[in-house]
Amino acid sequence: MSVDTLIDLDALGWAPLTMTEAGLDIAATCRVVELHDFEGPPAWRAVPLFRQTIDAFLMSFKIWNAATIGGNVCMSLPAGAMISLTAALEGVCTLWPREGEPREVSVVDFVTGNHRNVLQKGELLRSIRLPAAALSKRAAMRQVSLTKFGRSAALIIATVGDGGADFLLTVSAATPRPVQLRFATCPSAKELHHALEARLPPDAYFDDVHGSAPYKRHVTHYLAEQIRAELA
Repeated sequence: MSVDTLIDLDALGWAPLTMTEAGLDIAATCRVVELHDFEGPPAWRAVPLFRQTIDAFLMSFKIWNAATIGGNVCMSLPAGAMISLTAALEGVCTLWPREGEPREVSVVDFVTGNHRNVLQKGELLRSIRLPAAALSKRAAMRQVSLTKFGRSAALIIATVGDGGADFLLTVSAATPRPVQLRFATCPSAKELHHALEARLPPDAYFDDVHGSAPYKRHVTHYLAEQIRAELA
C-alpha cells in the first residue's frame, strides 16, 4: 500500500470538544488528555466513563498528551479504549470524503473487525458526536487484563436510563469489533446470559496473546453480570 497524500489535521484548528444541546462533539484531533480533563454538566451522568476508559489505556505521559481520540478509533483495534467509550455512548462519526458530501456512521458500525473499518480511500474522520441522551444515562464499566499493565482482554460498558429503561450493553476488547445488546428494560441475570450466548457464540471471541477466546468469553459473562447487578 502506497501513500500519495498526507494531511496535517492539526493545522485545520478544530476545537477539541464542543458542547451543544444535542450532545458533545469530539474532534478527531482531540487529545486524550483533553477528554480526560473534560467536566460535563451534572445532567451528563455518564461523563465519569471518560476517565475510566482512558485509565484502561497502556500509555506513557508522552502518548497521553499527544495521542488523539480519532487516531485510536481509526486504528480500529479490538482493545481500542476510545472505541469502547464512544460506541457505548452511542457515538456517531462524521466522515469527510475526498469528494462529495459528509456522511455519518455510528461508531459500532464504523469498526468492522481487527484493524478494519469503513473508511474509504481518501476519507477522514472529522468528529464523533456523543448524544446528550446517552450522556445523561447511568453507566458502569468493567475491564480486565491478564497483567496489571496489559492490554484489555475484555472491556464491558452498560448504560441505562431512569427507571431501568433502555439498557445498553457494549462488549469490546474480547471481540474483534464492538458488540451491543439492547433491552427495553434492565434484564434479569438469565435474560442477559441467554442474550450473550445468542449474540456471541464461542467462535465470536477474539483469540490473541492477551487472552484466549474461552477466557474472554468467561470474563465477558462474569463482568456483564456484575454491571447488570450494579445498574439494576
